[in-house]
Amino acid sequence: MSAGTLDPAAGERAERIAKVLSRAGVCSRRDAERWIADGRVSVDGRVLGTPAVTVTAANDIRVDGKPLPSPERPRLWRYHKPAGLVTSHRDEKARPTVFDALPKDLPRLISVGRLDLNSEGLLLLTNDGALARRLELPSTGWARRYKVRVHGEVEPGRLAALEKGITIDGVSYGPIRASLERQQASNAWIAMVLREGKNREVRRMLEHLGLQVTRLIRLSYGPFQLGNLARGAVDEVLRKVLSEQLGGTRSMATHADRRR
Repeated sequence: MSAGTLDPAAGERAERIAKVLSRAGVCSRRDAERWIADGRVSVDGRVLGTPAVTVTAANDIRVDGKPLPSPERPRLWRYHKPAGLVTSHRDEKARPTVFDALPKDLPRLISVGRLDLNSEGLLLLTNDGALARRLELPSTGWARRYKVRVHGEVEPGRLAALEKGITIDGVSYGPIRASLERQQASNAWIAMVLREGKNREVRRMLEHLGLQVTRLIRLSYGPFQLGNLARGAVDEVLRKVLSEQLGGTRSMATHADRRR
């Protein structure tokens, strides 16, 4: 079966099949590609052999012969991630994951960004892939606040210089606000605020300054705060609050309203 758009109807918005499956909450995009390769996905009665296919709402999309569930409205949860969990649905090393630890009555969720194995604190979770990607975009302008414990002697001047941005091993990092909260012998606590959230950005930045990170806690992601949420607890953001917070970016509000 050739790649391309399966439904030529004018006025219908066409999207990649993997994106549609992810948005419906049945699997991730990566899993969708795997399911297609396994012959589990059909469109209008034809089994797909490639994920390079676009579909519209007019197409009859099925997985294992069953139609896709109607998509829920976008929802968002705060989760207090403990250290020792991988932010992944599956781990090749069989380590415990965030999603294994969540209550079983929750819908299938994906994370907004990640926290690595040894990091803890606020992790946002959503049932909507498009919402997750929008919240992750640097153009959203949302700051991520961290509290970091390090081993080593902190030089406040070098922390302040991070606000100009820095390049480490060929990777450019944008401005970061970092300040020393307190130094106790050979240990210190540092407050950090960044907006990009590149892979292991905080750890790489501090290691570049000769500091060993011994604890990393995310306190907030944009307007959403860790607050007093207990470790391992998950709490849904109220629909009204979500709507109000997304209202600052018109396209995001329109996206959320369209799905309600």
